Amino acid sequence: MPADALELALFHHAFHSVAEEMGAVLRRTAFSPNIKERRDYSCAIFDAAGEAIAMGDHMPVHLGSMPMSVAAALRDCPMRRGDMVLLNDPYRGGTHLPDLTLVAPVSAAGRKPDFYVAARAHHADIGGAAPGSMALAREIQAEGLRIPPVKLLRGDRLAPEILALLLANVRTPAEREGDLSAQIGACRTGITRMRELAARYGRARLTANARALLAYSARLMESELARLPAGVYRAEDALDDDGFGSGPVRLRVALRLDPRRRRAEVDFSGTAPQTAGGINAVFAITWSAVFYVFRCLLPEEAPATTGLMRPIAVRAPGGCLLNAGWPAAVAAGNVETSQRIVDVLLRALARAAPRRVPAASSGTMNNLTVGGYDPRTGEPYAYYETIAGGMGARPDSGGIGGVHTHMTNSLNTPAEALEYAYPLRLRQYRLRRGSGGAGRFRGGDGLVRELELLAPAQATILADRRITAPYGLAGGRPGRKGRTLAISPSGKAVRLPGKATRHLPAGARLRIESPGGGGWGLPGRKKTKSIR
Repeated sequence: MPADALELALFHHAFHSVAEEMGAVLRRTAFSPNIKERRDYSCAIFDAAGEAIAMGDHMPVHLGSMPMSVAAALRDCPMRRGDMVLLNDPYRGGTHLPDLTLVAPVSAAGRKPDFYVAARAHHADIGGAAPGSMALAREIQAEGLRIPPVKLLRGDRLAPEILALLLANVRTPAEREGDLSAQIGACRTGITRMRELAARYGRARLTANARALLAYSARLMESELARLPAGVYRAEDALDDDGFGSGPVRLRVALRLDPRRRRAEVDFSGTAPQTAGGINAVFAITWSAVFYVFRCLLPEEAPATTGLMRPIAVRAPGGCLLNAGWPAAVAAGNVETSQRIVDVLLRALARAAPRRVPAASSGTMNNLTVGGYDPRTGEPYAYYETIAGGMGARPDSGGIGGVHTHMTNSLNTPAEALEYAYPLRLRQYRLRRGSGGAGRFRGGDGLVRELELLAPAQATILADRRITAPYGLAGGRPGRKGRTLAISPSGKAVRLPGKATRHLPAGARLRIESPGGGGWGLPGRKKTKSIR
């Protein structure tokens, strides 16, 4: 066991720094703007049993679900030194098909792995029916190439047949190969740094502190649960639709808190069945969203490990929206449904701890994909971006405008990078003034982002909160709903559904007006002193 709290803190930061350095390598060597500029990636460190002992400050939707991908890799593809396993299968711990995960073993001594490192990144295209691999689909086969755990590297040698199979099924093979190479580099960096830690401190000391971090994280969460009031707290929310006319799609949660036993149960029984459209979430996404919400209750410096979830049980009936099974389409489950899981769980938690929970944020990632042929090169391109919205107001302050919240932690693509990489022109990019909900503290404003197509292209929008609005709390008003407009070259504007695919000519524009966050507290009341 570690000698003391100081040593535990040292190893906590050492493991975390490895995950952060992996992310820096991935970002700086990636080819696509989605990874290089938007930072749509995540890296983490795992012990020999596949438990996460450190996560980079990356994307919550990736990080919380990654342990299930690592578990699938360990189960289906036992690894030796020099191997790397590639997978994206949502039914084996993945999220949606564009998120490719690489898992690699770290052997401090001998051949048996002592740790694992993993890097996940959203690739702008992985095949399927539409550029960007976020099509409106009724089954997962239309969303792209589904990859079970396979060895991309064997003994430090690339498996050319695996890479060839992947690159033959995507629209932008050079970019995909470049981004995969960046992930390989990130994993190799993680391996090197973990071996250096083992050489400096010894394998036994390293593994003992990893176990201690997991146990410490569990105790932190137990201590937090002991502070919450006992009871069953219920909430309900909805997604607008599934893209095929089915909506609203209800989510229900019962949050059972037992402070005496220091346990919590999150039960999603009563949630709608899985749908025809791609808003279905696999269980890894649901678990990830619960992990995120409860992690938010802890101090910022608390170690982000899977030990945090030891006192928390998550239940979602098989075949429901939040535990979908094959062949359900899942492209939007990762990005849209994950946000709504957070919304509904925070709403339930607000009944137990009303002075600690913010109003609803925008509740959508406003996923936009555009693809076609770039007239400058004659080559196909696939652009993908999520567009920020308003943060919900908090019990002691207003929300922030134009920011990615909750399950996403990415950025918007800078205008210079966007126009350099794609045949697109950014026509508007500003705050959507007045879209935040009124209240004692006002919700943050959404964004207006308008793109002009410089060549004919196919565009897909996967968004929500177009029918249901982000809720306010404690009497605060809801944020304004979002909307998407397709504007013809002549200037005629047509409002699109929240989930839609359109073929557009050169000169057409797409304008996304993202939702604002909900307000907190009754409007017009005197502001109270902030609670710290």
